Amino acid sequence: MPQSKILNTPAIRRMPTYLHKLLKMQAEGRVNVSSTELAEYMDVELIVVRKDIALTGVSGQRRIGYNIDELIRYIKLFLGWEVSATATLIGAGSLGAALLGYDDIVYYGFDIRTVFDADPGKIGTVLRGKMVYDVAELERRLQGNLPEIAVLCVPKEAAQGILDRLAALGIRYFWSFANTALKVPEGVVVEREVLAGGLARLGVRRKLDRQARRKAAK
Repeated sequence: MPQSKILNTPAIRRMPTYLHKLLKMQAEGRVNVSSTELAEYMDVELIVVRKDIALTGVSGQRRIGYNIDELIRYIKLFLGWEVSATATLIGAGSLGAALLGYDDIVYYGFDIRTVFDADPGKIGTVLRGKMVYDVAELERRLQGNLPEIAVLCVPKEAAQGILDRLAALGIRYFWSFANTALKVPEGVVVEREVLAGGLARLGVRRKLDRQARRKAAK
Protein backbone atom coordinates (compact mmCIF):
# COMPACT_ATOMS: atom_id res chain seq x y z
CA MET A 1 0.00 0.00 0.00
CA PRO A 2 1.36 3.48 -0.88
CA GLN A 3 2.68 5.50 2.09
CA SER A 4 0.08 8.25 1.62
CA LYS A 5 -2.75 5.73 1.87
CA ILE A 6 -1.26 4.06 4.95
CA LEU A 7 -0.97 7.41 6.72
CA ASN A 8 -4.61 8.26 5.98
CA THR A 9 -6.18 4.92 6.76
CA PRO A 10 -8.58 4.74 9.76
CA ALA A 11 -6.77 1.53 10.69
CA ILE A 12 -3.98 3.57 12.25
CA ARG A 13 -6.41 5.09 14.76
CA ARG A 14 -7.77 1.64 15.59
CA MET A 15 -4.36 0.11 16.27
CA PRO A 16 -3.94 1.52 19.83
CA THR A 17 -7.31 0.04 20.78
CA TYR A 18 -6.27 -3.37 19.48
CA LEU A 19 -3.03 -3.00 21.41
CA HIS A 20 -4.84 -2.06 24.63
CA LYS A 21 -7.00 -5.18 24.41
CA LEU A 22 -4.09 -7.43 23.50
CA LEU A 23 -1.94 -6.17 26.37
CA LYS A 24 -4.78 -6.91 28.76
CA MET A 25 -5.12 -10.43 27.33
CA GLN A 26 -1.37 -10.92 27.60
CA ALA A 27 -1.47 -9.91 31.28
CA GLU A 28 -4.24 -12.46 31.82
CA GLY A 29 -2.04 -15.22 30.43
CA ARG A 30 -3.86 -15.59 27.10
CA VAL A 31 -1.83 -17.04 24.22
CA ASN A 32 -4.05 -16.68 21.15
CA VAL A 33 -6.88 -14.44 19.98
CA SER A 34 -9.27 -14.77 17.08
CA SER A 35 -10.16 -12.01 14.65
CA THR A 36 -13.81 -12.65 15.58
CA GLU A 37 -13.09 -11.82 19.22
CA LEU A 38 -11.29 -8.62 18.24
CA ALA A 39 -14.13 -7.64 15.89
CA GLU A 40 -16.67 -8.03 18.71
CA TYR A 41 -14.50 -5.97 21.06
CA MET A 42 -14.00 -3.21 18.47
CA ASP A 43 -17.63 -3.36 17.30
CA VAL A 44 -16.56 -3.50 13.66
CA GLU A 45 -17.03 -5.98 10.83
CA LEU A 46 -14.78 -9.04 10.81
CA ILE A 47 -13.30 -8.08 7.45
CA VAL A 48 -12.19 -4.74 8.91
CA VAL A 49 -10.16 -6.47 11.62
CA ARG A 50 -8.58 -8.85 9.12
CA LYS A 51 -7.60 -6.00 6.80
CA ASP A 52 -6.23 -3.96 9.71
CA ILE A 53 -4.08 -6.82 10.97
CA ALA A 54 -2.92 -7.63 7.43
CA LEU A 55 -1.32 -4.17 7.31
CA THR A 56 1.09 -5.23 10.07
CA GLY A 57 2.33 -8.26 8.12
CA VAL A 58 1.48 -10.81 10.79
CA SER A 59 -0.25 -14.06 9.84
CA GLY A 60 -2.80 -16.01 11.84
CA GLN A 61 -3.49 -19.73 11.89
CA ARG A 62 -6.76 -21.31 10.87
CA ARG A 63 -8.92 -22.24 13.89
CA ILE A 64 -6.23 -20.89 16.23
CA GLY A 65 -6.10 -17.21 15.40
CA TYR A 66 -3.19 -14.94 16.15
CA ASN A 67 -0.45 -15.41 18.70
CA ILE A 68 -0.96 -12.48 21.08
CA ASP A 69 2.73 -11.83 21.79
CA GLU A 70 3.50 -11.83 18.08
CA LEU A 71 0.55 -9.61 17.21
CA ILE A 72 1.56 -7.07 19.87
CA ARG A 73 5.09 -7.01 18.47
CA TYR A 74 3.92 -6.56 14.87
CA ILE A 75 1.48 -3.76 15.77
CA LYS A 76 4.25 -1.92 17.63
CA LEU A 77 6.56 -2.37 14.64
CA PHE A 78 3.88 -1.09 12.27
CA LEU A 79 3.31 2.01 14.41
CA GLY A 80 7.00 2.60 15.04
CA TRP A 81 6.47 2.02 18.75
CA GLU A 82 9.13 -0.65 19.18
CA VAL A 83 11.48 2.21 20.13
CA SER A 84 10.21 4.81 22.60
CA ALA A 85 9.90 8.40 21.39
CA THR A 86 11.10 11.10 23.75
CA ALA A 87 8.79 14.07 24.21
CA THR A 88 8.40 17.43 25.89
CA LEU A 89 5.07 18.71 27.18
CA ILE A 90 4.26 22.39 26.89
CA GLY A 91 1.36 23.27 29.17
CA ALA A 92 0.92 21.88 32.67
CA GLY A 93 -2.78 22.61 33.01
CA SER A 94 -5.55 20.07 33.44
CA LEU A 95 -5.10 18.55 29.97
CA GLY A 96 -1.35 18.29 30.30
CA ALA A 97 -1.71 16.75 33.76
CA ALA A 98 -4.19 14.23 32.36
CA LEU A 99 -1.70 13.16 29.68
CA LEU A 100 1.03 12.75 32.28
CA GLY A 101 -1.35 10.68 34.38
CA TYR A 102 -2.31 8.40 31.50
CA ASP A 103 -0.49 5.26 32.63
CA ASP A 104 -0.98 3.33 29.37
CA ILE A 105 0.99 5.88 27.38
CA VAL A 106 4.24 4.12 28.31
CA TYR A 107 3.03 1.06 26.36
CA TYR A 108 2.63 3.22 23.27
CA GLY A 109 6.29 4.11 22.99
CA PHE A 110 5.91 7.60 24.42
CA ASP A 111 8.23 9.06 27.05
CA ILE A 112 7.49 12.60 28.28
CA ARG A 113 10.72 13.76 29.88
CA THR A 114 10.25 17.50 30.37
CA VAL A 115 7.32 19.79 31.17
CA PHE A 116 7.05 23.55 30.64
CA ASP A 117 4.48 26.19 31.54
CA ALA A 118 4.17 29.98 31.66
CA ASP A 119 2.16 30.15 34.90
CA PRO A 120 4.36 31.33 37.80
CA GLY A 121 2.14 29.28 40.11
CA LYS A 122 3.09 26.07 38.29
CA ILE A 123 6.76 26.77 37.55
CA GLY A 124 8.99 24.95 40.02
CA THR A 125 6.27 22.54 41.13
CA VAL A 126 6.29 18.79 40.52
CA LEU A 127 3.50 17.39 38.36
CA ARG A 128 3.07 13.61 38.20
CA GLY A 129 6.71 13.24 39.12
CA LYS A 130 7.95 15.81 36.59
CA MET A 131 9.43 19.21 37.42
CA VAL A 132 7.61 22.05 35.67
CA TYR A 133 10.05 24.48 34.06
CA ASP A 134 9.55 28.04 32.86
CA VAL A 135 8.58 28.10 29.17
CA ALA A 136 10.95 31.05 28.81
CA GLU A 137 13.78 28.53 29.35
CA LEU A 138 12.75 26.21 26.51
CA GLU A 139 15.85 26.72 24.41
CA ARG A 140 18.29 26.48 27.33
CA ARG A 141 16.66 23.37 28.80
CA LEU A 142 16.24 21.46 25.54
CA GLN A 143 19.35 22.46 23.62
CA GLY A 144 21.67 19.48 23.41
CA ASN A 145 19.00 17.07 24.68
CA LEU A 146 16.32 17.55 22.05
CA PRO A 147 13.17 15.40 22.29
CA GLU A 148 11.65 13.92 19.15
CA ILE A 149 8.09 15.10 19.80
CA ALA A 150 6.56 18.21 21.36
CA VAL A 151 3.08 18.03 22.90
CA LEU A 152 1.25 21.36 22.83
CA CYS A 153 -1.39 21.81 25.54
CA VAL A 154 -1.37 25.59 25.41
CA PRO A 155 -3.96 28.28 24.57
CA LYS A 156 -4.41 28.77 20.85
CA GLU A 157 -2.97 32.28 21.10
CA ALA A 158 0.36 30.87 22.32
CA ALA A 159 0.58 27.77 20.14
CA GLN A 160 2.14 29.28 17.01
CA GLY A 161 4.89 31.04 18.89
CA ILE A 162 5.77 27.92 20.86
CA LEU A 163 5.81 25.79 17.71
CA ASP A 164 8.09 28.29 15.95
CA ARG A 165 10.57 28.24 18.82
CA LEU A 166 10.63 24.46 19.05
CA ALA A 167 10.85 23.99 15.28
CA ALA A 168 13.80 26.39 15.24
CA LEU A 169 15.51 24.09 17.74
CA GLY A 170 15.05 21.16 15.39
CA ILE A 171 11.91 19.39 16.64
CA ARG A 172 10.01 18.00 13.66
CA TYR A 173 6.99 16.28 15.20
CA PHE A 174 4.18 18.00 17.10
CA TRP A 175 1.08 16.64 18.82
CA SER A 176 -1.16 19.67 19.22
CA PHE A 177 -4.24 20.01 21.43
CA ALA A 178 -4.43 23.73 20.73
CA ASN A 179 -7.70 24.60 19.02
CA THR A 180 -6.13 26.34 16.06
CA ALA A 181 -4.54 25.58 12.69
CA LEU A 182 -0.78 26.04 12.84
CA LYS A 183 1.58 27.16 10.10
CA VAL A 184 4.55 24.85 9.89
CA PRO A 185 7.87 25.05 8.07
CA GLU A 186 8.79 22.44 5.50
CA GLY A 187 9.67 19.09 7.06
CA VAL A 188 7.64 19.68 10.23
CA VAL A 189 4.60 17.50 10.97
CA VAL A 190 1.69 18.49 13.22
CA GLU A 191 -0.94 16.00 14.36
CA ARG A 192 -3.84 18.10 15.57
CA GLU A 193 -6.26 16.60 18.07
CA VAL A 194 -9.75 18.07 17.79
CA LEU A 195 -11.44 17.04 21.05
CA ALA A 196 -14.84 18.01 19.72
CA GLY A 197 -14.50 15.41 16.95
CA GLY A 198 -15.67 12.60 19.22
CA LEU A 199 -18.48 14.76 20.53
CA ALA A 200 -19.54 15.49 16.94
CA ARG A 201 -19.71 11.76 16.17
CA LEU A 202 -21.82 11.21 19.29
CA GLY A 203 -24.08 14.06 18.20
CA VAL A 204 -24.67 12.47 14.80
CA ARG A 205 -25.31 9.09 16.42
CA ARG A 206 -27.88 10.65 18.78
CA LYS A 207 -29.57 12.39 15.87
CA LEU A 208 -29.79 9.19 13.83
CA ASP A 209 -31.17 7.26 16.82
CA ARG A 210 -33.82 9.94 17.41
CA GLN A 211 -34.81 9.79 13.76
CA ALA A 212 -35.04 5.98 13.90
CA ARG A 213 -37.22 6.10 17.02
CA ARG A 214 -39.56 8.65 15.44
CA LYS A 215 -39.81 6.53 12.29
CA ALA A 216 -40.53 3.39 14.33
CA ALA A 217 -43.23 5.20 16.33
CA LYS A 218 -45.23 6.13 13.21
